[in-house]
Amino acid sequence: MECKNCQKDQELEEILQIYKQDKDNLIQILNDVQEHYGYIPTSAQMRISEYLSIPFAEVYGVVTFYSRFTLKPKGKYNIAVCLGTACYVKGSEKILDRLKERLKISPGETTEDGKFSIEETRCIGACGLAPVFTINRRSLW
Repeated sequence: MECKNCQKDQELEEILQIYKQDKDNLIQILNDVQEHYGYIPTSAQMRISEYLSIPFAEVYGVVTFYSRFTLKPKGKYNIAVCLGTACYVKGSEKILDRLKERLKISPGETTEDGKFSIEETRCIGACGLAPVFTINRRSLW
């Protein structure tokens, strides 16, 4: 019987080995795990907690505090709609409403087929082009 999670466990261990077992490395480790998996699974949070000898609650607290990190896998096409002031004033909420209507999901959710996810974001630094949204971090306006 083949271990389904063995490869993922090994990949996580390879990420951890890049860093010293120092809690100051928590955010860098979380960032690498997020980049690798597309989200931060609970099992990875538990292993990071063990590796850095810090409470799971501390790892979870950092993951849920920073909007960069996510606990759920995102879709193949992650659509982030800017709701910063300039974009909002120029109609970004209408873009978000249309996406919710068409995809039948809310921000923070992924379509059943795993293709699309929506998230709300704040200023992405393209205020002069408002309203702006990104797909997989590429700006579109």
